This record gives sequence, C-alpha cells and structure tokens, in this order.
Amino acid sequence: MTGRSPRLSRLRRMAPETRGGRPVESRGAKPRRRGAQPKVVALGGGMGLSASLAALRRITGDLTAVVTVADDGGSSGRLRDELGVLPPGDLRKALAALCGDDEWGQTWARVIQHRFQSKGELHEHAVGNLLIVALWEQLGDHVQALDLVGRLLGAHGRVLPMSAVPLELQALVKGHDPERPEDIDTVRGQATVALTPGEVQSVHVVPHDPPAVPEAVAAVLDADWVVLGPGSWFSSVIPHLLVPELLDALTETKARRVLSLNLAPQPGETDGFSPQRHLEVLGRHAPKLALDVVLADEAAVPDRDLLTDAAKRFGAAVELAPVARTDGSPRHDPELLAAAYDRIFRMHGRIGPWR
Repeated sequence: MTGRSPRLSRLRRMAPETRGGRPVESRGAKPRRRGAQPKVVALGGGMGLSASLAALRRITGDLTAVVTVADDGGSSGRLRDELGVLPPGDLRKALAALCGDDEWGQTWARVIQHRFQSKGELHEHAVGNLLIVALWEQLGDHVQALDLVGRLLGAHGRVLPMSAVPLELQALVKGHDPERPEDIDTVRGQATVALTPGEVQSVHVVPHDPPAVPEAVAAVLDADWVVLGPGSWFSSVIPHLLVPELLDALTETKARRVLSLNLAPQPGETDGFSPQRHLEVLGRHAPKLALDVVLADEAAVPDRDLLTDAAKRFGAAVELAPVARTDGSPRHDPELLAAAYDRIFRMHGRIGPWR
C-alpha cells in the first residue's frame, strides 16, 4: 500500500485512545511507550475465538477481541429480533474466555454463561446476554457497556464488536436442498449457514458495506500481532473480511498476522475441507490479504507440502504444533495453544521489548 486509505484515517480519528478499556485524555499526553508484552488483537466468534482468547490471555496482558455480530440463533437471535440490538452471544463468550482462573473470574464466567431453564420466555436466555443488552440500553454505547462488563468480570483483555450494526450472513450454497444437489441457493442467517448440508461456495453480509467500530479498526492498526481463527470458517472467521474498513485495516496494519486453523472440518459448513482448502476459500474472499504464519495442529495436517504451498500464496510460513486436547476431542488445549502462540510471537515477530 502506498498510503493509508481516507476511510481508515477517518475511523482512527474517531476512536478514542484507551488504556485498559478506559479512554485516555490525549491533550498534552506523552507518546505511549511500548509495554513489555505484545499488543494482540484476536478476531473471530463463538467457541473458536474463546479458545484463542483463553490461550492468549496467558501470554499477554494487552489483548483485544474483535467479535462477529451476525449471530441470529438462540438467545442472541431472540434478543436481536425483539429489541433490534447487536447479537450479544459471541461477545459474552469472549468476555467469559477472558475471565481469570481465580475464584472471582471463574465465578463470573459461570454466571454470565448460565442459561435459565423454564417453561416461559426466559428459557435458554443467557444471563450475560441480558446483562450486556441492559447496559447497551442504559448507556447507549456498545463499547462503553462492554468495557464496563469487562471491568466487572476482571477480564484480561477488551472485547469489541466488529460492526456497530447487526449483520445478516448470506451464503451461496450448492446442494442446500438434497433433492437438488447441483442447484445453488442463497441461504440466509448464520445459524442456517452453519448447519447447511450443502457445499458453501461463498458468503456475504447484509448490509453489504457495514460500518466498522472505530475502536476495532484502531486496535488492528496499532497491534503487534493479529490472530484470525480458529472457528466456524464461513460464519465466524470470514465475516471479518466482509467489513470493508476492517479489511482495509487488516491489509494495511504493520502487525504480523497469524491464521489459526481448525482441528477438524465442521459438519455442514466445511465438511470434507482439507487444511489447504480453508486457506483457498479465505483467499477468494480477501485476495489482497497477506499472512505471516499459518498455525495448525500437526495431527490435523495429512500433507504438509500442500498446506505449505497454500500458505505461500499469502506469504506465510507454516507452523505445526500439538495444540489439541489429549482426550481426542476436536478442541484446543489452552495451555498448548498458548505455548504455540508464544513461540510464534518470539520466533516470527519483529524484535520487540517482550523478547
């Protein structure tokens, strides 16, 4: 890039400087000195982002999660439909993942994840969803409310929505109707896309040019490392690339970028996908995106050469590491994933004071 886009310059001016989730008065302030830890921004949604955050909070105290806002199922979907708010569920999960391992953190993590069980309207609503939406209504500010919840929980990082408006995910799917296996249909809604029995060809969001949250853009531009994935590929990872201002920031940032691959294909959404195919569809949605490192579990890569070739198209090196839980489930182990991220930051990062 020869210069920063006008759109990004405008967004960065709009975003207040923050420290620990609190605005910092800029008048007369001295230039911020780098701390002893890398500034990391993690993008995603759902359980994949939660796994990444649970690992990253173990190795840096300067962590920001940028979360997708396209969920339309369950408690989040009901609140979104009834109140017209951003879906809070993935934001809640990110906050829970950032809770500490002490009694305070684990108690609050359980509380905000608790779901009511009843025969009435509260059935399956998550406590954290209601708390977040209540603060949005009280404060009238998405970011301020999430920062306040983070302070209540003692969260080890900050959580931001990627866009200020709720998004609808739409996908072109081949064989969504099993009786018409060769037809391509438009499938609407994140919950439906995630469970489609067909083959997802591409995804887009409505509105097509959604506004990014300025603080999210500023965090990406100011990061040392940006982590994308793991998670539901079409419904949690790729949507960040469909917000133009956020994609511009990901393209122009001086941060190093690591893509964390899933441990196994997701039934429905990425059934039959090889590790390299995950990269191929990512590249189709964001042809100008460059990466520095692709992280994968060594047991989940049947052909390292093919993955290496796919990664080279992004300018990235491949790092294989044991990051899965030892119980055989396709879930990341926070300690192992933290060790892999720490090694990548030290081996591939620019020389920095966290070294």
